Amino acid sequence: MRFARNGGFTLIELMITVAILGVVASIALPSYRTHLVKAARVQAQTEMLEMASLQEKIYLNSTSYTANVGTAYNGTAAGGLGRTSGTTNDGKYTLSLVVPAGAQTFVLTATPVAGKPQEGNGNLSISESGQKLWGTAGW
Repeated sequence: MRFARNGGFTLIELMITVAILGVVASIALPSYRTHLVKAARVQAQTEMLEMASLQEKIYLNSTSYTANVGTAYNGTAAGGLGRTSGTTNDGKYTLSLVVPAGAQTFVLTATPVAGKPQEGNGNLSISESGQKLWGTAGW
């Protein structure tokens, strides 16, 4: 007597496939998360460069920098940089701006928001001279 084999998979074949997928996922997922953190950091750097450029436009118009991130941009030091939320567009960094009284300098800083994947990744800063810092190292 001959038994006909159905065209399905055996339990062992399915278990081997699941194990292989588990190994691949355990390797790929941390790499993907690292990529997302790096991509968000690059996005924040790009936005900070745009805001530093706005600061220079404001300086050309009013011979001083604005100290406001969240106020609407109007091209003068009385206005701001137009970020009403005070964060980057993706919401992963909080933006702060330090302009010492009477000084012709500024430091724009992006701090990772607590609870987001960026947390613990270091602050990003840019100054009026173009100096860029990430934590204690350059970009």
